Order: sequence, then structure tokens, then C-alpha cells
Amino acid sequence: MRTVLSWSSGKDSAWALHRLRGDPRVELVGLLTTINDAADRVSMHAVREELLRAQARALGLPVIDVRLPDPCSNEEYDRRMAVAVERMQADGVEAVAFGDLFLEDVRAYRERMLAGTGVEPIFPLWGLPTPALAREMVASGLRAVITCVDTESLDATFAGRSFDAALLDALPASVDPCGERGEFHTFVHAGPMFEAPLAVEAGEVVDRGRFVFADVRMIEHEGSVLS
Repeated sequence: MRTVLSWSSGKDSAWALHRLRGDPRVELVGLLTTINDAADRVSMHAVREELLRAQARALGLPVIDVRLPDPCSNEEYDRRMAVAVERMQADGVEAVAFGDLFLEDVRAYRERMLAGTGVEPIFPLWGLPTPALAREMVASGLRAVITCVDTESLDATFAGRSFDAALLDALPASVDPCGERGEFHTFVHAGPMFEAPLAVEAGEVVDRGRFVFADVRMIEHEGSVLS
């Protein structure tokens, strides 16, 4: 199946990509990403668009961007996403893959969004136990930075930290190890899915009230895929 992957720039999307590339039934042809058009950043994860483009180059896949106004109503989001699905369908896309893990309402929304379009939703990570999954990601060499923290679930000091074994050990028991309930979001910069690691660093931490963001930036150097 010609498949586009819903790409948030985070670890779950990256791991879904890794698994899909091992599936002979799937041909990955692009990354579907929503972008805050006012800020030029990936929605929710608040990652700079230039970092998204660097990821795409390292993955060897084009970005299919859905640009959203800020603020964006649910109705406008659905309209713009429907346009994107129509465009993908015209390009011969047969499936959209999602990195969702266990939230039934989110999965049901994805399925409703694609119902009747002829484009199939697939969920390569669905139902995997998240404690083991998080450890498997880290053990594989996947590396990511915490870009956003919901302070109602997790202390603000986790923003900007690396997603690694030490972080998993430090997470409160109430927090899902993959942040599936929105406790935190990540930017992935290395792992078995990349041709080469991305050179990045966590910069300024910005407090927006409930949500705290770490501004991840590129480190350019000779030989880097970002230079």
C-alpha cells in the first residue's frame, strides 16, 4: 500500500515509521504534518519548521504539510485535513498510518476522518505496552528531546530533557512512559530510522501557563545533515 505517515516530529511517529519500513506490504511515500502557519512550527510539539524539514531529509521522505491558522477551530481543522486527504487520494495514496498507542477516542476520530475516502487508517503501534515500548525505543538508539510539558501532569523541569533511560526512571508513576495522554511531547533527532543523526540542542524554556515549551535548535557544523 502506498502509505503516508501522520508525522508529529516525535518519537512515536518515528517508531511507527521504523516498524512500517519493515513491513513488505507498505510503501512509505510521505509525512503528513500539521503546521501552525502563524508561528511556522509543528502543531502541539511547537518544533520549528526548519527542524521538521531536516528530519524529512534525513528520512528521505517528502513533507505533506497542512497549514493551520492560529487559533484554529475544530471545523476549520477538519476542512483543511479533508482537502489534504483528497490531494493524497489523487496522488494514489491508499493508507495513512498513525503512531497512536491506546486512546480509543483518538483512534475513532482518525477512522471517522477517513471513512468513505478510500484511504485506509492503519495503526502499527496500537496496543503495545508503553513501558516496554519506551524502553525498546531507547535501547534501539532512538534519541529525542522533550519539547512540551503539560504541567498539570508533569513538572516543568522535564522540558528540554532527553528522552532516555534516566528520564524514564524519573517519570512519576501517574505519567505514561510514552506521554500518550499528552503529558509531554518530543522531537526525535536520532535512531535507526534516520540516515544520520540530527545535530540539535534544547534552548530557551518558555512558560505558557499550563504548557511549558523547550525551544529546540539546530547546531550547524561541517558534515552535518543540517548544514
